[in-house]
Amino acid sequence: MTRIKRGYIARRRRTKIRLFASSFRGAHSRLTRTITQQKIRALVSAHRDRDRQKRDFRRLWIARINAVIRGSGVSYSYSKFINDLHKRQLLLNRKMLAQIAISNRNCLYMIFNEIIK
Repeated sequence: MTRIKRGYIARRRRTKIRLFASSFRGAHSRLTRTITQQKIRALVSAHRDRDRQKRDFRRLWIARINAVIRGSGVSYSYSKFINDLHKRQLLLNRKMLAQIAISNRNCLYMIFNEIIK
């Protein structure tokens, strides 16, 4: 049988993988087999951490709202505040409340006083 030279397809595939891993260090950016392993690992981490990021931001917003409410001087907690918001049917999500708490505390105190009444 005659010898068949491989075409450019495999080389093109490896080049594409190398472009993904160009920022990795050492063998992780040079060796094809190691690059593929690191690529899989990187994509898994990215997928996992997108969900983790949502959790972390929600925790941050809750902590900010709770700090402002407890700092108002009235013995009141975050859970009571959210419960009363739902009872009054004030549809403000935690992200918006945390933004109000940071930028304009007086506005959050006004909302807080309206709920307590």
